[in-house]
Amino acid sequence: MVDKTDLAVLRLLQEDASMPFTEIARRLGISESTVRKRVEKMICEGIIKKFTVVVDPSKIGLKTIAIVGVDVDPSRLLDVSQKLCEIPEVRYVATSTGDHMIMTEIWTRDGRELTRILSEKIGTIEGIKKICPAIVLEKLKE
Repeated sequence: MVDKTDLAVLRLLQEDASMPFTEIARRLGISESTVRKRVEKMICEGIIKKFTVVVDPSKIGLKTIAIVGVDVDPSRLLDVSQKLCEIPEVRYVATSTGDHMIMTEIWTRDGRELTRILSEKIGTIEGIKKICPAIVLEKLKE
């Protein structure tokens, strides 16, 4: 179970995963060893799954971002989800309830490349019934 200090450490790491433990300790008024032990414990418990980098896709030439809903034959849900995970341009895959059984986020250079991914890579996966793309105009919060 996490307490308010764990939550404060997590909040700071979510803002900047490269923040040194000494800086976290200074900001929270606790020792560096306390921060280190708490982070190690949260890693062991699976609370912290990984440290990562958040990339702005437009800065690396990927100008078209789409949220794509995918409907599948129910018996093929897990198989299709796994195949979507194997496509490099598909950055996020989740099974869901609501309008679509699977939700994905796809990063491409432009609309033409997105169309190619949808038709040649995703559209050919056995079990897919419908693909519903929506182009992201502006991401306001991550």
